[in-house]
Amino acid sequence: MTNYPHLAQKLFNVPLAITPQKAEIVMAALADRFGLARLFHADGRVVAFDDWDGDIGEPAQARAYEVVAGIAVIPVTGTLVQKLGTLRPYSGMTGYDGLRACLSMAMADEDVQGIALDIDSPGGEVAGCFDLADDIYRMRGSKPIWAILTESAYSAAYALASACDRILVPRTGGTGSVGVICMHVDMSKALGAAGVNVTLIHYGDRKADGSDSQPLSKEAMSRYQSDVDAMGELFVKTVARNRGLSVKAVRDTQATTFLGAAGVEIGFADAVMAPDEAFRSLLAELG
Repeated sequence: MTNYPHLAQKLFNVPLAITPQKAEIVMAALADRFGLARLFHADGRVVAFDDWDGDIGEPAQARAYEVVAGIAVIPVTGTLVQKLGTLRPYSGMTGYDGLRACLSMAMADEDVQGIALDIDSPGGEVAGCFDLADDIYRMRGSKPIWAILTESAYSAAYALASACDRILVPRTGGTGSVGVICMHVDMSKALGAAGVNVTLIHYGDRKADGSDSQPLSKEAMSRYQSDVDAMGELFVKTVARNRGLSVKAVRDTQATTFLGAAGVEIGFADAVMAPDEAFRSLLAELG
């Protein structure tokens, strides 16, 4: 059974490294599970729910990873979360904990000569992302680790891809979105309309900052923006180190996404290749 309150804690009022469009789809898909009739943009437009692909409640049937001709193929799909508690993608999510375990096992497996991260993800949680990216970066040199995009690697998924030895993107795939976003949910008007008045009793002036039962204060907004800026800078510096780019060059992308060859031109990918061609290229590299 899906733990929706747990999902809410992971998705609302916390920094996410995910594309805004995907974030809106996830929120809209889960809205009625959280007892929300509709979600709105800041300008009052209703968030659309057109193409949710999370398939909530059904476990993925794929193995944790397959070894094909000496290459461990590790799937990195859907929304990325810190702790999923499984080695394989589940309910449209992939856990950093499972990825770390799979990578460790593949690195220690004598039958594995190289590793392919099969990535198609809009990103996900900041928590745990950069620690895993650092781990992948440190694994370089032991066995080839390639990011083979089976369409796109955005935001947190790109942070992981950037740590690999090579990034190969298909023509219609994408890279980038090097940025951080945080969505604050203000339920105060909805609660008031429902005849529910919430009184927050707290010790410490900032203890209630970010509560969904009151509007976000200027002071809280400033503090959250500072935290998001700090994590954004960590993201930028991590990608710059991983890809051998200047910090300024990465920062100047302003979280833009890049389609296919545009990502190669800016240095966010190494070549444009279809996934099967990319896999054959890794095989050739291994000899």
